[in-house]
Amino acid sequence: MTKIKTAFFCQNCGTQYSKWQGQCNACREWNTIVEEVLQKEDKPSWKSSAGGERRSTPLKVRDIDSAVEIRMDTCDGELNRVLGGGIVPGSLILLGGEPGIGKSTLLLQISLKLPYKTLYVSGEESQKQIKMRAERITPNGENCYILTETKTQNIFRQIEELSPDVVIIDSIQTLHTDYIESSPGSISQIRECTAELIKFAKESNVPVILIGHITKDGNIAGPKILEHMVDTVLQFEGDRNHVYRILRSLKNRFGSTSELGIYEMLGSGLREVSNPSEILISHKEEELSGTAIAATLEGMRPLMIEIQALVSTAVYGTPQRSTTGYNAKRLNMILAVLEKRAGFRLGTKDVFLNVTGGISVDDPAIDLAVVAAILSSNEDIPVGKDYCFVGEVGLSGEIRPVNRIDQRIQEAEKLGFSSIFVSRYNKISLKNTLIKVELVSKIEDIAGRLFG
Repeated sequence: MTKIKTAFFCQNCGTQYSKWQGQCNACREWNTIVEEVLQKEDKPSWKSSAGGERRSTPLKVRDIDSAVEIRMDTCDGELNRVLGGGIVPGSLILLGGEPGIGKSTLLLQISLKLPYKTLYVSGEESQKQIKMRAERITPNGENCYILTETKTQNIFRQIEELSPDVVIIDSIQTLHTDYIESSPGSISQIRECTAELIKFAKESNVPVILIGHITKDGNIAGPKILEHMVDTVLQFEGDRNHVYRILRSLKNRFGSTSELGIYEMLGSGLREVSNPSEILISHKEEELSGTAIAATLEGMRPLMIEIQALVSTAVYGTPQRSTTGYNAKRLNMILAVLEKRAGFRLGTKDVFLNVTGGISVDDPAIDLAVVAAILSSNEDIPVGKDYCFVGEVGLSGEIRPVNRIDQRIQEAEKLGFSSIFVSRYNKISLKNTLIKVELVSKIEDIAGRLFG
């Protein structure tokens, strides 16, 4: 009988200690360190159904096969785009998000659509509950098998009997293994269960998709090593008061991390939004001041988003600066540039800025639209609804060029805009476009052309 080994872990950040202490040295949280059993006995975990352990041998770089990995089509265009073209066989994908945002609905919908034999393992819902949701989404899911189990050894036994092509786990925090005595959801259980699933995925070449809970700070619950172990980390975001959901890639060993997928939550499941520019721009009959349209990029996808600004006199003496979906520090910088370079007195006024649609944008190319929206609200003069803007604002008030300007102009032209304001220093290769390209070099040019 092997001696039981224990260690102390911080439940907040996962740091390991040899003995108990009141405060974690890493995250500085108090009373988060608990004792957990590391190993109950020496037993092998997952054994591949082929028997024996696969051994790898070193190869020269020139001898390694460089053929492109064949990906599995998910039958979901948005998920394919975020993953980089589909699911790579043998990969481990982690999907995190707020409670009730639609993680289980998304993966159940994918598993019902997949043309491959799929095993959906749920540790949170019964088979009847999943059946009710499945009938609402897609009644005919012939390739989807539902298993309600939380013990990894039983899951692997069913996998050997069924031989699925894809395995989905809902969720990793509910699983537990016999070889660790601590409770499900603890640091050591999450780490050990994930290690077993990784070994299974790599040996059998079957992709595994995990659902992960998140903490109140928005991070995926469990040790940070969990995100390092998996191949891809996806974040499912959105406001529960809005119908739109955004799928982002935070880590991807097989593709870009700047791609974005947008869904609309309906009673029948999640609908893919193929043209997000239409939902991110509000449709109004009369022109209103304080709004401007910006051309931005998320990965390879161009988007037209609406920027809303409200400038009003500060009532309590100290002006407020509030942003939604935009960097507050960058807003303060733009306001300082407007006051110093263009002479607008905004230091005593409240400024509120909002990116519509509930998305967050880090692209500096929307700076010009932010300037236009702020000046429009300050002067109470609406910007023409057929105008859009793309350009980065520098500290000296110059409009700096941005990358992939041709793609942004084509998207604006496709959506029917008549004029687009861009930096004079951008190199534009497009010819014979229907949209008028307005070249500006300073923020004074924008103020003069829009508001006289």
